[in-house]
Amino acid sequence: MHSTRRDFLEIGMCGLGALTLPALLRAQTQRKDRSLIFVWLAGGPSQLDTYDMKPDAPSEIRGEFKPIPTNVSGIQVCELMPKTASVMDKIAVLRSVTSFDLGSHERSSRYLQTGVLPVPNMDFASFGSVYVKEKQFKSELPPYVGVLKPVERGWGGGFLGPNYDPFLAGDPNEKNYRVRDLLPPLGVSLDRIGRRREILNELNASWRAVDNEAKLRSYDPAVTQAYNMVYSEKVVKAFDIHQEPDKLRDAYGRTQIGQGLLMARRLVENGVKAVSVWMGGWDTHAKHFEQSKTMLMPPLDQGFGMLIEDLAQRGLLENTLVVQIGEFGRTPEINKEAGRDHWPKAFSVALAGGGIKGGQLIGATDKHAAEVTDRPITVEDLSATLFTSLGVELDRVNHTPEGRPISIVNGGKPVAEAFA
Repeated sequence: MHSTRRDFLEIGMCGLGALTLPALLRAQTQRKDRSLIFVWLAGGPSQLDTYDMKPDAPSEIRGEFKPIPTNVSGIQVCELMPKTASVMDKIAVLRSVTSFDLGSHERSSRYLQTGVLPVPNMDFASFGSVYVKEKQFKSELPPYVGVLKPVERGWGGGFLGPNYDPFLAGDPNEKNYRVRDLLPPLGVSLDRIGRRREILNELNASWRAVDNEAKLRSYDPAVTQAYNMVYSEKVVKAFDIHQEPDKLRDAYGRTQIGQGLLMARRLVENGVKAVSVWMGGWDTHAKHFEQSKTMLMPPLDQGFGMLIEDLAQRGLLENTLVVQIGEFGRTPEINKEAGRDHWPKAFSVALAGGGIKGGQLIGATDKHAAEVTDRPITVEDLSATLFTSLGVELDRVNHTPEGRPISIVNGGKPVAEAFA
C-alpha cells in the first residue's frame, strides 16, 4: 500500500518532533515485508572519524583525517570513505544517538543489538530475531542468517529461544568456502542422512516419554528446517557465493567484510529476511588512526558503499533496510597511545533503504562531537525506527518462558524525519 497525500499531511500536522505519527506507522506496517541487513561494528567506530567530523576542532580532538564532499551538497564524511560518499544520497545519518553513560562492551553490545536496556539474568532478543518471530516467515531458507563471527552478546534469539537464533554462515571470504553442515560430509549420501533422521526421531520420541522437556521441544522446528535445507537446491544455491561474478566480488573487496556484505545481498535477494554481518576490530584504544587507515575503514567503505549501490541497481533497496551501527562512539580526546576510548554520550548510526529518506543528517553534536545539541535519539527511539521500517507493530509484547512480558519497544518513538 502506498502512502496517500492525506497520510503525509497527517504526519506534517503532527510535526516532525511529535512522535505519535499514526499515518507513518500505518503506512509502514501495511507495506510489503522487507528484509534487514544489520552491519555490526564491534568495539564502536569513532563518530569523529566517520560521519561527524569536526575539522575546526583542535588537533587533539579532530585527529589526522580530513573531510571530503559526498554526492549530497553540504554533507561531508571522512576521507577514508569515498565509496560511501558516492552513495550518500541513499543514506540517512543519525548523528545524535545516545546511550547516555552505558560504556561497557558487554552491556552496550546487548543494548544496541536488541534495543532493550540490559538487566541481570535476562537475555533479550536481537532485532533480527524479534523481526522474524513477529512475521513468522515460512520458507526453505532460514529467515535469519548471521555472516562472519558474532561478537559479544545480544545477537541471538535470547529469551525467544534457539528457534530464533541466526543460522551461522561463516566467512564467505575463505578460499574454499562452504557453509558448515549445509552440504553433507564427504562420503555421506542424502539417503544416509534420511536414515539418521529416522533414528533421531525415534530417540526423541523415547526421551519425551520420560521427560517432557520444553527446551527439547523447542529444537524440533530448527532440526526440521536443518534437514529441509540440506535437501533444498534453492538453499544451497543461495549460499553459493562462488556464483557471483569475479568482477562484482572484486568490487565489494576480497575481504571478510566485503564478501560478508556481498553474501548479505545475495541472501536477501533469495528471500532471507534478516542478515547480521559482524565486523570486529573497532575497539581502537591504541593506534586508532593507523588501524583505521589500514584494517578498518577501507574494507568497510568499499563493501558498504558497494552494498548500497548494488541493492539500488537491483531494485532491492526500497524493500531492504540497511543499518550500520556499533556499540557506542569514541572519545573526542585522543589518548596517550594515539587511540580513542569508549564514548556512549553521542555517536552516529547510518540507515539506508527500507523507506528511509537518504541524503540527510538528523541531529547534531557540539563542536567536539561530545554531547548531543539537537534532536537526541535514544536507543529505544532507534529501535522504534527500525521496527517501523520493518512493519512491526510497536505495541507488541512477547513473553519469556516463565510468562514475563517483554515489550518490543520500551517507550521509544520512531524518528519521523528518517522516512521518505
